[in-house]
This record gives sequence, structure tokens and C-alpha cells, in this order.
Amino acid sequence: MNATPDQAMDHLDCVVVGGGPGGLTAAIYLARFRRRFALVDAGESRASWIPRSHNHPGFPQGVGGTELLQRMREQLGNHEGRVLSGTISSVTCRPDGTFALKYGRGTLTADHVILATGVVDVEPPLPNALEAVRRGLVRQCPICDAYEMIDAKLVVIGRGEKGLGEALFLRSYTSDITLVTLGEPLDLSPANMARMEEAGIRAVETPVTDIAVEGNRIARLAFADGMETTFDSIYSALGFHPRADLAAMMGLRLHEDGRIVTDDHQRTSIDGCYAAGDIVTGLNQLGVAMAQGEIAAVDIHNRLRAREGLKLASARDPAPPAFRQRVPEDAPAAEAQPAE
Repeated sequence: MNATPDQAMDHLDCVVVGGGPGGLTAAIYLARFRRRFALVDAGESRASWIPRSHNHPGFPQGVGGTELLQRMREQLGNHEGRVLSGTISSVTCRPDGTFALKYGRGTLTADHVILATGVVDVEPPLPNALEAVRRGLVRQCPICDAYEMIDAKLVVIGRGEKGLGEALFLRSYTSDITLVTLGEPLDLSPANMARMEEAGIRAVETPVTDIAVEGNRIARLAFADGMETTFDSIYSALGFHPRADLAAMMGLRLHEDGRIVTDDHQRTSIDGCYAAGDIVTGLNQLGVAMAQGEIAAVDIHNRLRAREGLKLASARDPAPPAFRQRVPEDAPAAEAQPAE
């Protein structure tokens, strides 16, 4: 069911923050576990910018990000649970170990939280960059769609190890790659300069002065020195910014890149708080985000089953890792997850 920011709610088993593939998957699992939960969705999932993914299993003709999210929302809608539009502005860890989440003019309270807030790509300084990504004129994920670029002529926008790393990844699909730094220094070590030359990757450090769009593609870049290059597609390798404001506010342990540290059960450094999807360091893929959402939801369900006396008396729950906070002194040991 949908709810409004001012609608009062009972205490929940879990609040899922973020309505992308990871958050939606966690919500679907929690719904099917018959748990009391709310999903808070700002409607800004990175997946919505995917024009069509051809490597997501189960879709032989590929699937667009918006279509996939709509399918998942429809699936969630077949079950009980609250779906809230909007954002969570703060999360407070209460003395009793539960959480209070500020939503609109009200507050949600829950025993568990799953942060699935994702990341935001750093878009290249090109005209209408977000629309270009949505239309597939600028690509963000070579793992997702490099197969469709076999023998194509490509430009990679980026610099340093990040830019060259993406260009080298694409090199196994095509030999025609130009690394464009948009006027910034290439910033590579001598060893990586040699690696780039060995791979036959060209580099242009001159500023871009003009971009030509032909039909449904960006077809030509003009540079300040008068040079022009034509190509089939652009990849942006400018990185991303994690949506980690809530995580930082809570004092969660973060990686150097700003994403959330989790264990094998998607638990964060605060007991009862989980994270899933691109906000967790790892492979930014739809399937990975979904799997992490599943893992988090199952672990929460098993914790609640233990509290309800619905686990074997001889079973022992997983002891939290050393970096976790609010760890009970008598934390029991691990039990295998039930088969799906």
C-alpha cells in the first residue's frame, strides 16, 4: 500500500531506504516473509537511467531500467507493505537498539534499517548529459554493454587510473579507443603510460570545444587545437558520488571511496543496520544489488525468527564482526540460512 508523509504508522520490523533494484528486492522478500516494513523511495534510482541492459539474466532481448523497476514495483504491489514516496532526512539509533527515521513531518520507527541509497554518477560536462545517458548516447557501464561495442570506435572520457582502467577493459572488445581528458592532465605513472601505449590506446589532453550530435548518437568531438575525432559511442569514466549522507550521519564505518562497509550478511558497523546495492563497495550490477537485498532481508527475517522462538533451540545466531557497535555480550554463533 502507498502512504503519505503524515500518515501514522506502527513500529516496524524494517525500513528500507531506497527504491532501486536492491531496495525493491529486499522489500519483496520482507513482504513474502510477512514482515512489517516500509519502503521509502525518492524515485531517483540509478537504474532508471539504463536505456537497455542486455546482460541481466532472464531478458533475452534486454530490459530497460525503467521497465525493470516498474516490474519490481508491480511485484511488490501484490503483497502487503507500505511504499512511501519521498526521502528520509535523518536516522537516529535509539537507546533500546531500535531506529527512528525522520520522514516528512513524521517519524518511522523500526527494529532494522536497510540503506539502499545508491550512488550518483559524475556526468561529463556535455550538453544535456543526463538525457544523453538515458538515450544511450553516453554509456556508463562497460560490464553491462561492451559486448554491443565489439569492433566499434570508442571514446572514453576520463583520466588517471580510473580512465585508463576503463579503456583497458574495453580493449578486449575493440582496438579503436581514444582516452579524452577534457583538457586535464592524463596523470598516469610511467608504468601505466607504457601499458596504455602497448594496448594501442590513444590519449587526447586538449580541451573539447564542440560536440556534434547526428540522429541518435554523439558522432564527433572538436578540440581546441583544431583536431576532430569521429566515433561510435562515448563511455564516461569520471566516477561517482555515494549517497552516503545518512550513513555518515549515523556514524557507519565507510570505505575510502565513501561507500558502506558490510559483512557477508550485508550488516553494517551498527547492529540492526544493513546496506545493499551500489552504496556497498563492490560490483555495480543489477544482479548484485538484488542479491544483496535478498541477503539482508533473509538475515533480518532470521533474527526476528530467533526473537520469536521460531528457530531450533540448538541453533546459534551469527556473532557480529568486531567492528560492529552495540554488540550484545551473549551474541550466539552462526546458523546456516534456510534454503529458498
